[in-house]
Amino acid sequence: MEAPILAHSPWHEGEIALQKRLGVDTRMDEIGRRVMRDHLIDQHREFYPLLPMVVLGSVDRDGDAWATLRAGEPGFLHAPDEKRLTVELPREPTDPAEAGMGDGAPLALLGIDLGPRRRNRLNGTLKRHARGFDLGVDQSFGNCPKYIQLRQVRFVRDPSVPPSVPPVSSFGLDAAARALVAQADTFFVATFADLAGGRQIDVSHRGGHAGFVHVGEDGWLVIPDFVGNRFFNTLGNIALNPRAGLTFPDFSTGGLLQMTGEAELLSEAPDGVPLDGAERYWRFRPRRSVWRADALPVRYDLAGAG
Repeated sequence: MEAPILAHSPWHEGEIALQKRLGVDTRMDEIGRRVMRDHLIDQHREFYPLLPMVVLGSVDRDGDAWATLRAGEPGFLHAPDEKRLTVELPREPTDPAEAGMGDGAPLALLGIDLGPRRRNRLNGTLKRHARGFDLGVDQSFGNCPKYIQLRQVRFVRDPSVPPSVPPVSSFGLDAAARALVAQADTFFVATFADLAGGRQIDVSHRGGHAGFVHVGEDGWLVIPDFVGNRFFNTLGNIALNPRAGLTFPDFSTGGLLQMTGEAELLSEAPDGVPLDGAERYWRFRPRRSVWRADALPVRYDLAGAG
């Protein structure tokens, strides 16, 4: 059976403005009504319980966006029905994203499997319970596997055991953080827009060859936007609201570098950083960063490495 078509466009003004620049707004209106859903289709309900990791995006009481990764034994995500996804995770007080994950908060979620390179996204409202929380579905949709680096997962400890190393907070990026960003081939970004219908948060994946994010001497990160699906969820949010949160995982150690700050769209390629396949660029200035060593109980090895 064909998915029901939404009565209204799922795109907000920031996303539509970027689609109009490319002359694809009419086509994207039709596509959006077909692929954006207010429920979980069976394929997605079968997908989430397979995952050992999930990406979450939240906004704290100060209006700062945070992205985070959390892991659990497969099955910690499951959908009791098409309107909610149950996430069985304990609270993690060392994670800055937790400050925006109270009962009733809006939340974005990305389910991504780095092995078969599959990903699906949803956003909605969080309802706390004893085992974790349910995420009521406002928007649910799939993404293509482009730019996902193929990796194999392995657990190194019981995921119910919290990390033993305390987090380290700082302003800006130190030398170790800059080095991690400069060699990264993957990061995740949380953005949001306050719309007439309420706050809408998005969290998404960004990938490329190692070093695709340029770390400037001025502390700004310059990020290419490659050819994609024209949804412009991330960039559309940034067009309306500069606040964003980025997370760079160290897949070999389980560490997470989380940062919050401001982003802006660039009208042209910056000098010295053009990359093949980049259609546009944006940049991000970290205002606060948190390094959480051994935050994840899993390690991801590049497929074919070793």
